[in-house]
Order: sequence, then structure tokens, then C-alpha cells
Amino acid sequence: MNKKFKIKVGDKVAVIAGKDKGKTGKVTQILPELDKVVVEGVNTMYKHIKSRKRGEKGQRIEFNGPLHSSNVMLICPSTSKPTRIGIKLGENNKRSRVSKKSKEVID
Repeated sequence: MNKKFKIKVGDKVAVIAGKDKGKTGKVTQILPELDKVVVEGVNTMYKHIKSRKRGEKGQRIEFNGPLHSSNVMLICPSTSKPTRIGIKLGENNKRSRVSKKSKEVID
């Protein structure tokens, strides 16, 4: 399932569905085989780790869980609002992302 993602690492996105609806953050990781993205500061989860030795304390590690890619929307750099993304072929058949709201090329 080689799917082309319209969202890239480093993009600022808004969560449009789920328990963190309305939050924004930067994409830190993309999982194309699962069709999911990891967003900084969103979908916080905890992993509890048991102590290995006697007398040692256990740990609670906090991390950001993945969200389905359909639950996030790219924030347009010019308007600072969530927008859908289109693909435009430029010179030499180079693909570039275009904001559907402002009609501007994103990269």
C-alpha cells in the first residue's frame, strides 16, 4: 500500500476529530503503512514500566500516540487556517502542494 501523503514531517496541522479536536501541533513522524501521523503535543499516552531491581522505582513514560491521517488538516501558512491540499504540476512535471483555501503553493 504505497500511499502518497499530502502531509509531511514538520508541517503544522490541526486536529479536526477525536478527543484532541481543535488542538494544533507539528508533525513529528509519518507512518504510511498504517495511514497515521504523530503530532507533537496531541494524543498523549503513557507507558508504565515495572521496576527491574528490588527497591528501584517504576517509571511512567509519556509519549504522543499516532492519529489517523484523516483526522488532521494542514494549516495554511498564509491564512493560518486549516485547509485541504491539492496537487499542482509545475515546470518539469514537478508536483507541488497547493492550499485549496488561498490557492497558494505551500512548497
